[in-house]
This record gives sequence, structure tokens and C-alpha cells, in this order.
Amino acid sequence: MICWVMYDIENDKVRNKVAKYCKQAGLYRVQLSVFLGEIDHNGKDSLQLQIETLMNPDQDKVYIFPMSRQELRDTVLLGQAFDKKLISGAIKALFL
Repeated sequence: MICWVMYDIENDKVRNKVAKYCKQAGLYRVQLSVFLGEIDHNGKDSLQLQIETLMNPDQDKVYIFPMSRQELRDTVLLGQAFDKKLISGAIKALFL
């Protein structure tokens, strides 16, 4: 499935760890606090548990939105948006 992860986390260390976990899960950073990518159900559940153990539920906000490939194709990207082909697997990139 395609999955969006968006967050507003006050603590710098926690915010950096959440970003690290998103990257380890194979998600791409599309904005400072927004990640997007393909992830399976177990990966999503694991990421959710990792984030839940770090965040402060009284002050932090984290949104995890699963979506289908068709919904990703139907999204409208304006301005300096990311390339949907990175997420859809149409482009295979090697980042060093």
C-alpha cells in the first residue's frame, strides 16, 4: 500500500527519530515533516508502534494515511511537488 506519514512533534530528538524510522521503513521525505512511500501492512504497524513509543500524545500529532495506487495517481500536485514515479516504483533510484 501507499502510505503518508505527517507529523508535528515538538521535541527535536523525537522528531529526528521519527524521520529516521520513516526513512528506514522505505518512505521518501516529500516535505520536512511529511513522508510518503510504499509499505506493507506489517511495516505500517511496526512504524506506528515505533512512533507511539516516542511521541507525547498530549502535545504531538502524527497522521498515518494509507491509500491505494489509484488514489495516488488521482492526487493533484502543484508547484515544486515530488515526482509520483518515485513512489509508484516507475523510477528506480540509487541514493548514495
